[in-house]
Amino acid sequence: MLSKLQIKNYALIDALDIEFDRKLNIITGETGAGKSIIMGALGLILGNRAESKHFFDESSKCIIEGHFEIAQYDLSDLFNQLDLDYEDTTIIRRELHADGKSRAFVNDTPVTLQTLKTLGERLIDIHSQHATLQINTESFQLLVLDTVAQQQALLNECKTTYLSYKKSIASLQALEEELAKSRAEYDFNQFVFNELEQANLQADEQETLETEQNQLENAEEIKRHFHGAANLMQSEEVNVLDGLKSVLSFVQNGTKYLPSAEALQERLQSSLIELKDIAAELEQVADGVTMDEERLNIVNDRLSVLYSLQKKHRVDKIQDLLQLQEELEQKLQASDSQEEQIEVLKATIEKLRSNLTALADQITANRTQVKQTIEQEVQDVLSKVGMPNAQLQIELKKKEDFKSTGQDEVVFLFSANKGQTLQPIHKVASGGELSRVMLAIKSLVAKSSSLPTIIFDEIDTGISGEVALRVGEIMEQLAKHMQVISITHLPQIASQGTAHFKVYKEDLGEKTKSNIVLLKKEERVLEIAQMLSGANPEATAIKHAEEMLK
Repeated sequence: MLSKLQIKNYALIDALDIEFDRKLNIITGETGAGKSIIMGALGLILGNRAESKHFFDESSKCIIEGHFEIAQYDLSDLFNQLDLDYEDTTIIRRELHADGKSRAFVNDTPVTLQTLKTLGERLIDIHSQHATLQINTESFQLLVLDTVAQQQALLNECKTTYLSYKKSIASLQALEEELAKSRAEYDFNQFVFNELEQANLQADEQETLETEQNQLENAEEIKRHFHGAANLMQSEEVNVLDGLKSVLSFVQNGTKYLPSAEALQERLQSSLIELKDIAAELEQVADGVTMDEERLNIVNDRLSVLYSLQKKHRVDKIQDLLQLQEELEQKLQASDSQEEQIEVLKATIEKLRSNLTALADQITANRTQVKQTIEQEVQDVLSKVGMPNAQLQIELKKKEDFKSTGQDEVVFLFSANKGQTLQPIHKVASGGELSRVMLAIKSLVAKSSSLPTIIFDEIDTGISGEVALRVGEIMEQLAKHMQVISITHLPQIASQGTAHFKVYKEDLGEKTKSNIVLLKKEERVLEIAQMLSGANPEATAIKHAEEMLK
């Protein structure tokens, strides 16, 4: 429950410190006194965005802090999911700055607004006049059925399965489109791949063939040059080797008389041996080069194939052709594997659909089981609040298509009077009737959801007199199970409260500020008397107020 609410520097509020009762809290005050400001501040710590930047003092920050007693509501798992420290007395704080910056904390841990929303939904249900319109939406109507049926765990499983189902269907569609595209290209890719594979490409083949081609085409030139070199060294009348032998002879004869020249003699001897080897190898090279027209034709044909493939695929190297061949092979393999993946996905989708059908069937069965209970209990409450002939009928239809909430469509049909045809509630219920129907539903849902606190923000539109008294009694009964805070203009409702707060405005110099005070017994009598008859109540109004409070 909300045990304390502190508001500093927000709109017309300088500083408020409100301590709420565990049961039925009443908040009254003139229009414009600041009741909606208090609700706005409370909304900020429940994750609402700060719509206004109005501060009581622009030079200071705004702080809203709520203290929640949650020991008996089994929220520790939620705190773990949100990665928050659990405390039996949990403090939620929101800070707003004049520059628009905002910070939020749960037990002094910084959190996002989404975290505040998630936590706030488990702490407080704020029901205002505008929230009455929720009853017209299918999502709210399903929520009522599911809350009373207490099947949140089943719904969570259904939602998870549904999301997996939809994701798998999307994946299947994408894969089938990809396969169709692959099949359109498959024959062409296969043809090109076969052509490249049959070419039996080798990484360094082109360079080797081009070198061989050059040698075969110039065989005569190669032979002529190498034979010429060999002849000059050893076959001509005046050749290199004979001349070098003569040089060596002279040096040998001179060395007999000059031993220090022996080193030159040895070098000449070595050079002569090396040149004899070179001359021999020149002959071998020249003799080894042959004119092979057949081989040249083979090389030219092979190079023609390589050049043709390169030109066809607009590349310059065999490595590029080999890379293209590898990519085509992967595409062809992918086409084959896509068919296998599609079959696996189809099996997965069928299994998910089967699971989803079973979950949806159980959800429908649970909703059907509580439908009559909701109809009867709402009708009983409506009878107490001045609508004895009102009927609520819940029409549940199962559709073929799945949703995250199952397969059901729901319509709340309503009739306020005898002989009136049941129709969708938004078509036939007035504002006052809708408020009472919503009160009846909220009372029922609150008992089933074990929510700590419910706030009724001026839902008394369109009701008065005895009906208002019955509405107050229902709130009082509801307060036996949970904390109730009711903002009201009706004395019949105000008289039912365990604690009664009054919101009022006061002028301080050039500023107006809102305040709130917990009324004592005598003050409460006067407040209710004023609500009955005006600012200056007569004795009869005061006596009536005293009787109402008894």
